[in-house]
Amino acid sequence: MNKVSHNVTVQQLIARGARRLQRARVFFGHGTDNAWDEAAALVWHALRLPTPTARLYARTTTATQQRQARDLITRRITERTPAVYLTGETWFAGLQFNTDPRALIPRSPLAELIERRYAPWVDARRVRRVLDIGTGCGCIAIATAALMPGVRVDAVDISADALALAARNVRRHRLRRRVRLIESDYFSALRGERYDIIVSNPPYVGAREMRSLPPEYHREPRLALASGKDGMDAVRAILAAAGRHLNPGGVLIVEVGNTEVAVRRAFARLPFTWLTFERGGGGVFMLNAEQL
Repeated sequence: MNKVSHNVTVQQLIARGARRLQRARVFFGHGTDNAWDEAAALVWHALRLPTPTARLYARTTTATQQRQARDLITRRITERTPAVYLTGETWFAGLQFNTDPRALIPRSPLAELIERRYAPWVDARRVRRVLDIGTGCGCIAIATAALMPGVRVDAVDISADALALAARNVRRHRLRRRVRLIESDYFSALRGERYDIIVSNPPYVGAREMRSLPPEYHREPRLALASGKDGMDAVRAILAAAGRHLNPGGVLIVEVGNTEVAVRRAFARLPFTWLTFERGGGGVFMLNAEQL
């Protein structure tokens, strides 16, 4: 991809980029899981193309466009920066979000649950207040509010930088009246507040695993990934206090990822319900207020 060629189509440009990404052995897992999709996202962004169509794939690119695509893919390879940080946008629960290194990249299976309006575990008609702990870019809070119009959502994070990014996304989706952003260390700023749903995708990576993660993960804020020696500091804090902030009949839903086995062992007396997802992913438990 170092030479500029005549009559190179968008599709051919993507194919070139995919081969470069494969040879470089970059890590996929922040929005895509293969070289073709990653290259397509980067080329589409570099060329500032509209929604993909067959006609656009067949469009011939200019010398300038080829250089722009080459340079962006070079950055992806040399910096090991996830593609969505380079493009500045990603998708979650069918909605588009601004994203940058101030917050974790959205990739939670919770998107599928939110798209179902938390069914069958919750009757959406009875939900009035939701809390999102560790909101990051705001994707869980915003998607919940967007897909459940009668709901008000509090979105908390300890990071002021992440909350600034979340504020941008709240404005983007015109939800300032129903999504409230709060700087808080878990429940510290929520004294007396109660909710029908508490949902969280908190940090859950242990110290040993943090050291072995691919370089792309180290482009994300450590605060959003690392959770003590065993990866369970966050889940312990949430379980210790969530019961005091749930309405009767309310539910707590928490993603713990590959820390699931450790959580099961550490809290063997809690009657967790472990959720399954049609599109893949796991490590998400649910408890109701009475169980807590």
